Amino acid sequence: MRVVIAGSSGLIGTALVASLRRDGHDVARLVRRRVAGPDEFEWDPENATIDDGALTGADAVVNLCGSAIEHRRWTGAFKQELRDSRINSTDVLATAVGAAGVPVLINASGVHIYGDTNGRVVDEHAPAGTGFLPTLCVDWEAATAPARAAGTRTVLLRSASVLAPHGGAMGKMRLPYLLGLGARMGSGRQYFPWISLADEIGAITFLLTNPEVSGPVNAVGPAPVTQAEFNRALARGVHRPAPWVLPKFALRAAVGELADEVLLTGPRAIPAVLESAGYRFQHNTIGAAVQAALG
Repeated sequence: MRVVIAGSSGLIGTALVASLRRDGHDVARLVRRRVAGPDEFEWDPENATIDDGALTGADAVVNLCGSAIEHRRWTGAFKQELRDSRINSTDVLATAVGAAGVPVLINASGVHIYGDTNGRVVDEHAPAGTGFLPTLCVDWEAATAPARAAGTRTVLLRSASVLAPHGGAMGKMRLPYLLGLGARMGSGRQYFPWISLADEIGAITFLLTNPEVSGPVNAVGPAPVTQAEFNRALARGVHRPAPWVLPKFALRAAVGELADEVLLTGPRAIPAVLESAGYRFQHNTIGAAVQAALG
């Protein structure tokens, strides 16, 4: 297959490029700087331009673009950046995909589209929640409309926190836990949606070649856990105690809205579409995923 990837320099994109190339696929990368090799094509979402030939002969496009949701206070400017980096780039790319007749588009989204489900299990048929992140995800997914209207099989990949050896959530938490400073957040009863990096890449690869799957797909591990359960699993993984608690008021004082939308709430989402389509997870439990991420 010839696969074109936008957002190829991030945690997931870097691993996906390497994995697809190991499997013998032809991978092209869309970049926002001057091209540095024959596998790169320049694009500029702000000005809605893509190099001629970038999508020629493409069997699929994977769009992983979007500024990282950092653990810091969300200012108005940063929230606008989160929206623009996802919605504008998706609209430009989906329009180009439709015009070029690319058969498949896998477009990133987020499992926080469901908001806080208060322990209720949700699959891909559940409605969106309320708040900034659910609204962002709804608008993000809606930006794929030009591709869908052109008949492109479009997958909306609703990813959880990706547990990887380097970067992502584990990159921020590894050192504090190694120092014995790991802590439960708030009550710990909120759900922490997770997926291993191997299964994130495995799911994308599976979806590229499974013509029966389109629409929303939850890229989450098959065994949902609470934040307290994740805290214990990570503490066991690094062989350190994690007796501390970060109270709600402290988290809200430190990062504001982020605390209520990500750290203190979470959906109990399950990967119903992936499992029914026959995907087999490499890491079925949070313990296995943590061990894989810790190496």
